[in-house]
Amino acid sequence: MKSKTLMTFGGAVLVSLSLSACAPLMVAGFAGTAIVASDRRTSGAQLEDETIELRGSARIRDALGAKAHVNLTSFNRQVLLTGEIASERDRQTVVQLVEKIENVRSVVNELAITPISSLGERSNDLLISAKVKGSLIDSRDLFANAFKVVTERGTVYLMGRVTLREANSATNVIRNVNGVNKVVRVFEIITEEELRNLLPPPPPDKPANSNQPKR
Repeated sequence: MKSKTLMTFGGAVLVSLSLSACAPLMVAGFAGTAIVASDRRTSGAQLEDETIELRGSARIRDALGAKAHVNLTSFNRQVLLTGEIASERDRQTVVQLVEKIENVRSVVNELAITPISSLGERSNDLLISAKVKGSLIDSRDLFANAFKVVTERGTVYLMGRVTLREANSATNVIRNVNGVNKVVRVFEIITEEELRNLLPPPPPDKPANSNQPKR
C-alpha cells in the first residue's frame, strides 16, 4: 500500500520557523463579523474529519494505552499527529493505524520520541492556543475561523485552507505571541480566486427608490 505519510506535498505546506517570542501579546477581545468566516471545508469533509479523529484516537488508545500521549487532528482529511511517543516503533505503529482509516488523504507525523508531557505543560499549551486564536481574531485582514490551531510543547501548528498571503500574514501575527517557540505550517494552499469563490456573495443593493412611498 502506498504510504500517505508526508512532511510536505503539493499545495500543502509544512514549514518550521524558529521564533523569538519576546513581544507582549495585546488581545483586545473584539470579534467583528468582518473577520469571521464560515468553515472552508464542505459539510461532508467536516463530518469525515470528525469521524477520522474519533476512529483514530480510539485505535491509538487501544494499541498503546497510557504509553503515549497522541493528539490526532484532521482537517480536510489531512491528519496531523502531535504529542509524545516512547519509541520509533510505536511512532510508526501510530502512523500505520491512521493511514488505514477510511478517507484519510495524508498524514503529517510530528510525534516526538520523548517523555510524556506533564499536566502543567499541556495547560500551558492550551493557554498559548487561546492567545494565538485571540491574535488571529484581532487581526483585521484574517478570517480567524479559517485556521485550526494546535499547540504542543510551545510549538504552534497551523492548519487550514488558506492563500499564501493569509499564511504569511498569520505567521507574522503569531510570531509576537508570548510563549510561542516555533510555528509549523500545515496548510492547504489555495489561490486568491479559489478564496473568492468560497466566500459568500455580497448582499444585493437596495433599489434607490425603495424608501419612497407608493402613490
